[in-house]
Amino acid sequence: MPNPRAAMLVIGDEILSGRTRDSNMHFLAGKLTEIGVDLKEVRVIGDENGAIIAAVQALSRAYDHVFTSGGIGPTHDDITADCIAAAFDREIDVRDDARAILAAHYERSGLELNPARLRMARIPAGAELIANPVSAAPGFRLENVHVLAGVPSVFQAMVESVLPGLSGGRPLISRTLRIERGEGDIAGPLGELAADYPMLSIGSYPFQKDGIYGAHVVIRGNDEDEIDTALARLEAVFQ
Repeated sequence: MPNPRAAMLVIGDEILSGRTRDSNMHFLAGKLTEIGVDLKEVRVIGDENGAIIAAVQALSRAYDHVFTSGGIGPTHDDITADCIAAAFDREIDVRDDARAILAAHYERSGLELNPARLRMARIPAGAELIANPVSAAPGFRLENVHVLAGVPSVFQAMVESVLPGLSGGRPLISRTLRIERGEGDIAGPLGELAADYPMLSIGSYPFQKDGIYGAHVVIRGNDEDEIDTALARLEAVFQ
């Protein structure tokens, strides 16, 4: 049975302008791999209502799980929650349980729960809250879309909150072989190997260091015995 498939939607003008470097995709990909969910697509879009709504609808239809990052803070350009609500034709308003979480957090911090901060308690109808142990403001899940913060430390904590509830497949296993030959020399045997092992993903990643040309060949799959057999065959050819 194939693994569940996932997509990620990175939201924010600051990512596209280069002001902010996104590290959330790398973290999410690693965590999903550990539990047997295959991340198949990542899109990066700006803070535009129509673009966010269209992307959420398309990805939600195409994949088992969708993860968004960014756009759920307290400022006027944090529009992700509204767009998720629109994508699924849901009402959105301040929700009592989210308000209570924020009120307790800001009381402990000695800060006022002002109208800007209260925006972070606006949750689409029918959504399930996602815990945020770092800064309290919750994310949420609506249908198969998990809506998470963009700040890496918060995003990572939210992902850890989500993972136990996901149904994954068999974890993806990876093996790497360093071959000090040019890709032109290894392409033929790699093509034959890929044809003989269609259930495995076989990738070649070239390098050049200190005058040595070569490639790291990475074999990925769910069947450890099959991976080891394919790797042994490759080693026999090039070692």
